[in-house]
Amino acid sequence: MAKTVNHNTNTEPNSAIFIIFGGTGDLSRRKIFPALYNLFLENRLPEKLAIVGSGRSKLTDAKYRATLLDSVNEFSRRGKAKKEDWTTFASKITYQAANIKDVGEYKAFETRIKEYQDEWKEKPAIIYYCAVSPEFFCTIAENISSAKLENNEETTRIVIEKPFGSDLKSAQDLNHKLLTIFSEKQIYRIDHYLGKEVVQNIMAFRFANAIMEPLWNRNHIEHVQISVTEQIGVGSRGDYFEHAGILRDMIQNHLLQLLCIIAMEPPISFDADVVRDRKVEVLKAMRKILPGKIDAISARGQYGPGWVEGKKVPGYREEADVDPESNTETYAALKFYVDNWRWQGVPFYLRTGKRLFKTASLITIRFKEVPHNMFHSENENVPKQNRLVISIQPDMGILLQLESKIPGLEMRLNTVDMVFDYSGKTRSDAPEAYETLLLDIISGDQTLFMRADQVEAAWELIMPVLNSWENNKVRNFPNYPANSWGPENAEALIAQDGFHWFNLPENIKKE
Repeated sequence: MAKTVNHNTNTEPNSAIFIIFGGTGDLSRRKIFPALYNLFLENRLPEKLAIVGSGRSKLTDAKYRATLLDSVNEFSRRGKAKKEDWTTFASKITYQAANIKDVGEYKAFETRIKEYQDEWKEKPAIIYYCAVSPEFFCTIAENISSAKLENNEETTRIVIEKPFGSDLKSAQDLNHKLLTIFSEKQIYRIDHYLGKEVVQNIMAFRFANAIMEPLWNRNHIEHVQISVTEQIGVGSRGDYFEHAGILRDMIQNHLLQLLCIIAMEPPISFDADVVRDRKVEVLKAMRKILPGKIDAISARGQYGPGWVEGKKVPGYREEADVDPESNTETYAALKFYVDNWRWQGVPFYLRTGKRLFKTASLITIRFKEVPHNMFHSENENVPKQNRLVISIQPDMGILLQLESKIPGLEMRLNTVDMVFDYSGKTRSDAPEAYETLLLDIISGDQTLFMRADQVEAAWELIMPVLNSWENNKVRNFPNYPANSWGPENAEALIAQDGFHWFNLPENIKKE
């Protein structure tokens, strides 16, 4: 499974022990184990590997493995597992029932680690994966320390899923507690968007092509849009979403991470800290949001009932575990500026929402108009501005729109598309995001993982908006119907600058 960008700086260890807290949960079932199985099929896992799933349920190894087989058959990109492959992979999996809040029960993990070390006669990589609710991150870290489990700075890692804090203060507290037990080089804060194939390809597209760098600045780029839209509602996540909202759930992490990749300066190498330094520089350069200016740079919305694919769907306030008078936003749009020499004056528009017309993740870069238009004899000959469209999902591809002459006797212009897509790849060819990220965790490469200062800088940036929205109730919620493109104030936000939101081009082929 070759990566788009070979950023690994460490070698993969000969042995590893995965201890997965929350080993019976939805994340383990849908993402972690299918990804590990796919890596096994690609011969990318260490030769000596032990995977210890843990949960509160009392399960035998055989029962646990049978449950995981069902999950792999349902969610692996490689389809149903072959019997001989699964038998070999499953032999590496065991189960340990434990209450993660009881430090006394961590003795069982110590015993297992020592048994594998004695059997292999070497020090394996030890990976503690917190596939649990955020409230237990510190509990697990503190109990690992109290139980004196293996914690070698060079070979031990702890994996933390998002959300990483619920605001700036909680993120700082979590970082502080983790860093009293582990060093920064041991902490892997996952944002699965950074593991997506096309997101990695942005780095190659920008920094491996000499023609891009001279254009990638305020002299040529008019504005940038980053759009992550979802057709689904909150579903069974009403309780979580009611306390989070879309600003916390999507913009603070996923969308700001994409912005950093687009706006960052070229790193001198793909060393993890060099790349992450460049991302932090972007966040530090972003214009601070003043409390009195929030309405001018942001828009929020909440979906009402409607029809999606012929089925009637409830509004957000009618979803399970949601306050009937909820003030929680299910749509957010913001305008940012990066105040440095490269990007001064170029607006970055971010939007995301649920129950929208289509599910898509797009980055659209619109270039400025030609400085002098010689094609002015007819209105239809006015050249359209060039666009670069990076589609992350559901279709993977990069599209560059240029102007060209229509064949014929007259000078008439038409937009043509130069497309790089993955239509020639089958679903099983392109690795899932978690495969990339798990492989990096094993090999000790932190390039695609967020550092403490990066997390805190992102929280600091959006806190004025977060505080304002929580303290000011919206009277017109819900303000957009299901299966629309969102609230009118979001259209007004970008229209006041003379622009409009771009949606998924039909030109990018579907797989």
